[in-house]
Amino acid sequence: MDVTVTHIHIRPDHIADFMESIRVNHEQSILEPGNLRFDILQSVDDPTRFVTYMAYRDEASTNAHRKTAHYLAWRDKVASWEVEPRVGVRYDGLFPAVPDADK
Repeated sequence: MDVTVTHIHIRPDHIADFMESIRVNHEQSILEPGNLRFDILQSVDDPTRFVTYMAYRDEASTNAHRKTAHYLAWRDKVASWEVEPRVGVRYDGLFPAVPDADK
């Protein structure tokens, strides 16, 4: 499993805009082949800070996601709303194990 955890810091005046745009991206992303999970989290202590948890079956599926029209549109739309560049960290997902595609 290929997992990316991304930290995003949004300008206070764009929180609602960001939440709507990431909702649209989320709804399209979870329909992609290879997508296992796509969670959006907002900090309780600082509502300008968000985390995405994105799990795909493999690196190829993650790379395909990053080429989709909905992701590219979202990325370009939110760039000017960010306080600083978002930071994504890749992980190998260990558990739960990815179900076999044959089952």
